[in-house]
Amino acid sequence: METKINEIFSSIQGEGPVVGYKQLFIRFCGCNLNCSYCDTEFKNGISYTPQELFNKISTEYQLDTFHSISLTGGEPLVSVGFLKEFLPLIKGKTKIYLETNATMHDELEQIKNYLDIISADIKLESSSNLKTLDLHKKFFEKCSGIYTFAKIVFDSNITENEILECSNIGKSFDIELVLQPKMNIDGSISISSDFCNEILDKFTKNYQNVRLIPQVHKFIDVR
Repeated sequence: METKINEIFSSIQGEGPVVGYKQLFIRFCGCNLNCSYCDTEFKNGISYTPQELFNKISTEYQLDTFHSISLTGGEPLVSVGFLKEFLPLIKGKTKIYLETNATMHDELEQIKNYLDIISADIKLESSSNLKTLDLHKKFFEKCSGIYTFAKIVFDSNITENEILECSNIGKSFDIELVLQPKMNIDGSISISSDFCNEILDKFTKNYQNVRLIPQVHKFIDVR
């Protein structure tokens, strides 16, 4: 079993409730979606077997110095067969943090026992041009027992119905919602701070476990 890895690097987590923690990022190639705002290069990479990847990261990095290993992409769950062999090798060395578009619920079921944290996107049709809410609901049903938060990238096109739908997902599955303003190519936020506050207020009228966190790593210019 082999899969392609786009890159491996040490940095800080710049998104969500674990922002600022040191992580080892493993970026997987391949994705099952095509979000309009995606700015990540994940198509080209080097092929590894699970043992080869474990040997590389355990030789080149001191794993117990990281808060967690971030499995990112692309979409890591596209490589679920690989993960079923790789994750047992790293379980217990440090925490395992999955960054996912939260649409591949059957694949999650196959590896959930190895995960410590799930960072799951809720894709808004207004910002991604995708209709994935039903898939997200099926995905969050499978997250029970794992610390999970949902990240929501939004812009000025967010709708009242999307706010309500996302709030209801938070309530139904008792997960924290993290609002993330869409960023411009130059790293600036695409919407005003007043609009961000307005959207946060609308969310918290429906569901209180919500906070707004922009992509912090872009402000401090790290990967």
